[in-house]
Amino acid sequence: MVLFTQSYVSYFKSDSDDIKHFIVEHTEIVRKHSLTPEISLRLFTPNCRFWHERPELWPFPEPYWAIYWPGGQALSRYLLDNPDVSRGKRVLDLGCGCGASAIAAKLSGADHVVANDIDEVAAIATQLNCELNSLEQLPCVTDNLIGSDLVNWDLILLGDMFYDQSLADSLHHWLHKCIKTHGTRVLIGDPGRAQFESHDIRRLLLKKAKFELPDSVREENYGLTSSTVWCYTPDL
Repeated sequence: MVLFTQSYVSYFKSDSDDIKHFIVEHTEIVRKHSLTPEISLRLFTPNCRFWHERPELWPFPEPYWAIYWPGGQALSRYLLDNPDVSRGKRVLDLGCGCGASAIAAKLSGADHVVANDIDEVAAIATQLNCELNSLEQLPCVTDNLIGSDLVNWDLILLGDMFYDQSLADSLHHWLHKCIKTHGTRVLIGDPGRAQFESHDIRRLLLKKAKFELPDSVREENYGLTSSTVWCYTPDL
């Protein structure tokens, strides 16, 4: 698969209909080979042009939304297996990417779900994925909410967000404030990345579930074999 680490052509400023058309044209609907075959998603696969295409031809920021990352898969599987976790709750999916965890929360009976990603294209991809799963479009917010004064969320979901040290630090302090101020429950999905395992937040987590990843997901994620859901408990 192409790694989008080079310079891109300018991010083209299109309206949402143009972006939707571009996503539909350059992704494939995937229903299998993940921890949540109940959820359909538009993703990059080897059948898609930009799986192989030169990175500089991609017109948007890096398409994190086009991959179903292993932390998000574990988090979504956990929500579907344990619907009481989100049923009737106000849920924020932070860094939603493809929107799978937000969709899982809504399918499990959450009262109100907001998907958040600073990438406008991810927000539109999430709306398309809601349609695929016969859901009304969830509210998608593209502001950077990390460090903001939030409303009283019952549950915050974070899948695969601890991939960078500075981001992990910001999340650690902000999540602690959310929990202390509002009593928010925080669930984190991560496959054991080094930045996560070595961070101070790691000692404040309780393991809720661990899932073995399908072979295809292992291959796409450099051999990572499992993914775990953690509950952030700063009073440990």
